[in-house]
Amino acid sequence: MVDQCALGWILASLLGLFALYNRAVKSKNSNSRASPLKRSECVQSTATTDGECRSKIDDVDIIIVGAGVAGSALAHTLGKDGRRVHVIERDLAEPDRIVGELLQPGGYLKLIELGLQDCVEEIDAQRVFGYALFKDGKDTRLSYPLEKFHSDVSGRSFHNGRFIQRMREKAAFLPNVRLEQGTVTSLLEEKGTIKGVQYKTKTGEERTAFAPLTIVCDGCFSNLRRSLCNPKVDVPSCFVGLVLENCELPYANHGHVILADPSPILFYPISSTEVRCLVDVPGQKVPSISNGEMANYLKTVVAPQIPPQIYDAFVAAVDKGNIRTMPNRSMPAAPYPTPGALLMGDAFNMRHPLTGGGMTVALSDIVVLRDLLKPLQDLNDAATLCKYLESFYTLRKPVASTINTLAGALYKVFCASPDQARKEMREACFDYLSLGGVFSTGPVSLLSGLNPRPLSLVLHFFAVAIYGVGRLLLPFPSPKRIWIGARLISGASGIIFPIIKAEGVRQMFFPATVPAYYRAPPAE
Repeated sequence: MVDQCALGWILASLLGLFALYNRAVKSKNSNSRASPLKRSECVQSTATTDGECRSKIDDVDIIIVGAGVAGSALAHTLGKDGRRVHVIERDLAEPDRIVGELLQPGGYLKLIELGLQDCVEEIDAQRVFGYALFKDGKDTRLSYPLEKFHSDVSGRSFHNGRFIQRMREKAAFLPNVRLEQGTVTSLLEEKGTIKGVQYKTKTGEERTAFAPLTIVCDGCFSNLRRSLCNPKVDVPSCFVGLVLENCELPYANHGHVILADPSPILFYPISSTEVRCLVDVPGQKVPSISNGEMANYLKTVVAPQIPPQIYDAFVAAVDKGNIRTMPNRSMPAAPYPTPGALLMGDAFNMRHPLTGGGMTVALSDIVVLRDLLKPLQDLNDAATLCKYLESFYTLRKPVASTINTLAGALYKVFCASPDQARKEMREACFDYLSLGGVFSTGPVSLLSGLNPRPLSLVLHFFAVAIYGVGRLLLPFPSPKRIWIGARLISGASGIIFPIIKAEGVRQMFFPATVPAYYRAPPAE
């Protein structure tokens, strides 16, 4: 392990030095609604008066709590495999959210794998081919490395609610999937095993439902997760959401990230006529919307920092007044393996939404769980099933830990800071990505979910830090610059190592050494 760490440092150092050389060479040579959804809450099932979608099934194999992105995709996937699924969702009306609107290419590949790729059709979804990064009047385009994939593969951006409704409809088409509107109030436990759920129907009637396996996907505000995991929720910032109408972004079909002060601003298309703007506000308190403080903040602090091409549209969106806020939450996965129950989606694991990786992680988790459950005919031995499904927590790590770590680290690097070492790290990151070649395609392939390799992430992160130190020391080092460089390396370590520790070093980098990795399906 020591040899691997030493090799990693050597590779990161070489990458950083190569980046410096490449920069020097470049410097010397030069002195890119459709028709509304059918609002049926029941498809090929019998609508009842209490707000449920009931298929002709009695016994249930799996209860799913929540029908958001994770819950509805999971319901369709398990239903397609022949499982009898009962989904209980608090509100089956179309959601209206300001996040969950950007699906990375890696997530789209998972959507294809699950047979759900048509859910981004007929909702005016926009193709996304990469990012544009802006800082202090400079900009650079970072394209997804899609050359080896089918021409249809790219990112997708859309209205979150339209996407979810499409997946709900597709799940409800299956005769063995039942969607019901109701609020789950508690899990039913007997001798340490979850047997089902207690819930209230749309009309307020108290009911119970039983199944061998209950999967909780009730989102970031989950009220059920405490009995299934150790939730350490952090709220580093809040998003302020706006919709810009009839404006053209500087780079068509790209997400735009402005490295602003105090923290990043995001723009991306969500339809053919609308652009979502998300302004990150550090901390848990935001200016008041009702008394006009927010509008004033957006016009005086934020507007001067955005590209001039979209300035007027931004101000017009602020004046229109449809301003919304949402806390940005992060929570490492820390499950309590519990017979009869499993956590998934944002109820289980969250990361800062800066990189738009949440849906990619959720869909990847569903693929892992589907493959684990596929060989099993009987789910009734809860203890044995729980032991077997412990492998889920290890098998999901390459994708989940890469995206989680990158999201947390990038957010901290992209935020402005009065500290000189942090300023240098931020500038080094922008310039490193601007170099092109492996220096941009490497990090972007990680961000997009196309190359979920934790070691590659760590190598690029420290290559940025070493590149930043090299910029400080060239052409002539001074004691002050050496000191700033040392603090830059220390600060970089302080950013990424706590995130890696929370994700689990062994599961993240050495999953094959975890016994659960090799767990075989229980004998029928």
